Amino acid sequence: MDDAGGLPDGSHFAGVAGLEQALLKRPELFVRTLTEKLFTFALGRAPEEADAPAIRQIVRAARANDYRFSSLIVGLTTSTPFQMRNSQ
Repeated sequence: MDDAGGLPDGSHFAGVAGLEQALLKRPELFVRTLTEKLFTFALGRAPEEADAPAIRQIVRAARANDYRFSSLIVGLTTSTPFQMRNSQ
């Protein structure tokens, strides 16, 4: 069984330790994907092209706060797409 993997940016890693090192080198890849998944959960739909600026802003704010999870949640809940969502 091959224990190698790859990230969307084309970088490769081997095993869990390799994945950890790859993510530590480029944390914004993980944070952006996590933010998109949180958007899907919070908005009840997949992120759209119009959501891209809000997602980038959330990731930038999280970077300034050492990528704290709480920064992602605050950024998401104060974002325009979240504030303007249709409650059902």
